[in-house]
Amino acid sequence: MARKFFVGGNFKMNPISREEKRTLLKVLNSADVDPNVEVVIAPPALYLIPVKELLRGDFKVAAQNCYVKTSGAYTGEISPAQLADAGIPYVVLGHSERRTLFHETSKLVADKTRAAIDAGLSVILCVGETLEEREANRTKEVVEEQLKPVVEVLKEADWSKVVIAYEPVWAIGTGKVATSAQAQETHADIRAFLSKAVSPAVAESTRIIYGGSVNAKNCKELGGQKDVDGFLVGGASLKPEFVDIINATRA
Repeated sequence: MARKFFVGGNFKMNPISREEKRTLLKVLNSADVDPNVEVVIAPPALYLIPVKELLRGDFKVAAQNCYVKTSGAYTGEISPAQLADAGIPYVVLGHSERRTLFHETSKLVADKTRAAIDAGLSVILCVGETLEEREANRTKEVVEEQLKPVVEVLKEADWSKVVIAYEPVWAIGTGKVATSAQAQETHADIRAFLSKAVSPAVAESTRIIYGGSVNAKNCKELGGQKDVDGFLVGGASLKPEFVDIINATRA
């Protein structure tokens, strides 16, 4: 079965006002988009429920993070059970900004993934290397090291709830983009790793999306690669060109 193209919009800590949020939603709600693409929007936690209530029915909403516990004395955190109860179907985990700025380990990301799936959520699982690691030819090794703890805590059936987002850290918000060949090579390596570490069936069915300064100009070439099943879009998801990115593979 063909993998359904997936486009996520990670708003990060934007927008800074409810008025800007309404303007963003107005653009998305009126957009003519390819019905064969799964579109998921990840606003800041404060806006999750209002965005879900105002967003068109064929788009989904994701949280940008969650904790490993269901409830308790964890000030500032949000639990996967709370997200599930609020009808939020997806959560983004392991984003490079969480790993670098907030020092989240791959083990913690794996535990969060397990907790999220146990709560009934689907996970957009982010992996990726720094420029230093890329230049040392360690991309494959680094990405596998990030995936291994997840493989250890998930059952084979759980992978149907996971979308892997390959985000080269050196290309996030920098304007630098992995070439389509670089993206394809890493996505193919991830698929080969899944085949070996989990199963060929999981490798074939799991969507592997690309994130790293995706924009309207480069999305068609990137989206045409055999193992690129969509995008996780940062800055461009706040602009009208996000609609063009959603439609990257439209005939």
